[in-house]
Amino acid sequence: MIKTLLKILAILLFIAGGIWTLQGLSLLPGTFMRGNPQWVINGTITILVGAGLFWFVNRKK
Repeated sequence: MIKTLLKILAILLFIAGGIWTLQGLSLLPGTFMRGNPQWVINGTITILVGAGLFWFVNRKK
């Protein structure tokens, strides 16, 4: 149960980070994040956290 919730959280972090990065790069229309390089950094960090969490939950013991 906990592993499933952590996997879902990791996927959501990965997706949110991707959206933030694309908006920071002006590739997605929309919000105040568009064209702001800080959101590229924030998005990339969020992607890495999501990927790391997903890897951590799926690793073999």
